[in-house]
Amino acid sequence: MTAERAAAPFSDAMIPAYARGAGRRGVPARAMNAAALRRRCLALPGSEETFPFGPLTSVFKVSGKMFALSQLGSDPLRVSLKCDPALARGLREAHAGILPGYHLNKRHWNTVVLDGSLPEAMVRDMIEDSYDLVVSKLPRSARSALGWAGDGGARGRGRGGVV
Repeated sequence: MTAERAAAPFSDAMIPAYARGAGRRGVPARAMNAAALRRRCLALPGSEETFPFGPLTSVFKVSGKMFALSQLGSDPLRVSLKCDPALARGLREAHAGILPGYHLNKRHWNTVVLDGSLPEAMVRDMIEDSYDLVVSKLPRSARSALGWAGDGGARGRGRGGVV
């Protein structure tokens, strides 16, 4: 990476509309609770919940690869999600409730505080984007088995490529 690229300013245009809270400014968001977070993660094709770090930490995986991590009993609830590095930085700059990934590679992971400061739709989209990033790196046969439509140009489940 060149020094010019590292110093390039981040613009709002680089942040997807859902992440900018388009149309939602000034409207308080409803916080996603642990049950809804768990349901959202497990609703994704091929996802599973494991507990490799003990009974208090849920790790959501697809094909054995982690896409979300949360202590479902924490207050406030937090979830760590994989994210494209440029987008991860921009989201952190734009939202106080999005932090560098806790105990994870901070370039590729964000920890999202689910305290109502972010719209629930935005959190759902970040979960799906994390899943898509992981699935996109799986072998083609595994992606096909999951019914993932990312190989035809559009990312993931046909949501238009937001990562």
